[in-house]
Amino acid sequence: MRFLLASAPHADTFGYSMPPPGLLRLGGWLRRNGIEVLLEDLAYRQASLWSDAGEQLADDAAALLAQKVRDGATCLGFSVMGATLPIGLCIAERMRRAFPTLPILIGGPGTQGVDAALIERFPFVDAVLRGEGEEALTGLLTDAQTSGTLSFRGHAGFTWRDPSGRIVREPDRSPLADLDAVAAPAWDLLPPLADYKALTGAADGLVPVDSGRGCAYDCSFCTIGRYWRRRSRALSPLRLADEIEALQQLPGARQAYLCHDIFGADKQHALAFCNELEHRKDAGRALPFEVRARLDHLDAELIERMAAAGCYRVLVGVESASKRVREAANKDLKGTDTAELERRVLLLAEAGITPILSLILGLPGEEREDLADSLNFLARTTAHATRGGAQVSLHLVNPQPGCGLSEGLADATREVPGIPPDMALGAGLTAPERVLIEAHPDLFSTWHLLTNQVGGAAHLRFLHEIAREVPEVLMRYPRTHLAVMQHTGQGALELFEQRRAQKIIFDTQARLLADERIDALLAWEQSKLRGAARLGPWRQGTLDFEDGGRPIELHHEPLELPADIEPNTPLGPAYFLVGRATPTDFTSAMATRRISADLFHIYQDLGKACRGHAAPPARELLEHLATLEGGALISLPTSPPALRP
Repeated sequence: MRFLLASAPHADTFGYSMPPPGLLRLGGWLRRNGIEVLLEDLAYRQASLWSDAGEQLADDAAALLAQKVRDGATCLGFSVMGATLPIGLCIAERMRRAFPTLPILIGGPGTQGVDAALIERFPFVDAVLRGEGEEALTGLLTDAQTSGTLSFRGHAGFTWRDPSGRIVREPDRSPLADLDAVAAPAWDLLPPLADYKALTGAADGLVPVDSGRGCAYDCSFCTIGRYWRRRSRALSPLRLADEIEALQQLPGARQAYLCHDIFGADKQHALAFCNELEHRKDAGRALPFEVRARLDHLDAELIERMAAAGCYRVLVGVESASKRVREAANKDLKGTDTAELERRVLLLAEAGITPILSLILGLPGEEREDLADSLNFLARTTAHATRGGAQVSLHLVNPQPGCGLSEGLADATREVPGIPPDMALGAGLTAPERVLIEAHPDLFSTWHLLTNQVGGAAHLRFLHEIAREVPEVLMRYPRTHLAVMQHTGQGALELFEQRRAQKIIFDTQARLLADERIDALLAWEQSKLRGAARLGPWRQGTLDFEDGGRPIELHHEPLELPADIEPNTPLGPAYFLVGRATPTDFTSAMATRRISADLFHIYQDLGKACRGHAAPPARELLEHLATLEGGALISLPTSPPALRP
């Protein structure tokens, strides 16, 4: 038995720049149990071979898989998310036409809640695997190797069609009790990691790690908890640390992305992992890492240990600043009112961990006041997260099949032209996919939005504009934006509506206030943006003059907001260096350091020379250097060498 396992294609650049971690582990498990396995990541193939495929995507993917079948693959399994279910079905149909007797299976989170419907409506799908694949596929394929016939009867976890056409839903299969039993990722089954990164030019070296599975919660907008039957398991601290250490042997690996959704749900487990990884980090045997977590799982003690172990970023699902809206969505962040949420976000930033604040706009029951509170929450936290910075990710509700919202509001959802679904970026773009999506709206509500809320589609378009514009403003100009809020007495929502009505960008909105301090804040943050764009992610061996910093002249301390400055405070020139936070920073985080006037002029003059401008007069440089020497800041040789352009 030679099993061909394929991950359905999509054009989401974040997704195809990383190999699918669960399938790497599943491939290793099957091979360990005597089953020959072939693995195809069709998202990688789409990016590397079929970037111009267009409407031919399903045909090209089927042609590649067909060659694998002709070379001896005897069974085909597709792994799908909600967004890739349509293209997976399109490819499966083509494979059935080419190979009428080839068994075709589909599994993955995209089948949650629709397994029986898939068997009923698509005769080219022989079975749907519900839940974890390791033991279910091993039992199925091992029996087939022994008997010579593939039969789903009696194999827990499968939904299938018997010879009479009747749909059979075998009992659920219990997941692995001990996740440490899983196999190590079979990296040799896929192209090298460096090839993945070359597709997007990504220098981050981010590597996904299947660090845990499942979720014990049941948020109304999410299917993950239900897919895993509200059970969460994680690799043991030692096993997880071992896998992160092993990544150092993988060319191109520089950072680890722990894919489990609720890091820290078991605090003692998380602390033990952080302590173990910190020991290895100190010995040069670990990579920096990022995680996904809930804010109610992250307290000061855990955040401190995460930072010490090398955590540099964490995605936290806040969803809404309104406790009422969160609770209506079954997302109860226990013991955390808005003030406590802000405190924990700032604890992350102060520890040097960048929080990615993910919120969902338009959840059922959200009113204008709730929306305003959420945007003001983001404005405050991004402005005050001065060390690690903060990132913002805003989404609209996509009620996927199988989630709570889909069950209660399935008839109140539909596609809204002009608003691409957040959960289906880079998918559902070809004509064959569109035919399926439109013919089976109940199976593909991933492309739908909640149109029964107050304001209907018009309000959703308004929220979509907020989701596109506000995060960029808050991440580019966090302190200037908060200063504008303080100056005008308006909230973030009102400021957005003003920009929208006047058709202006934030820079213009800030400058129209004609306030010197706000202008200086804007100049400082623009200098940071130019510096980050100039430097880009850190690459070993690329140090040049500007990596040392960009000199700027301001008329107040840039880390002070105007409202924090006493009235009638004299404004005077102050000099700063805006540069990379640390010499090994890989996120382009920028730091600001105050410098003397002489050092400012030296940086400015040398910078001009390094950029090919006329060299500064040697006498002026020597005068500045002599001033610094007089202040015991530097030591010059007795006979300074001649200064050259």
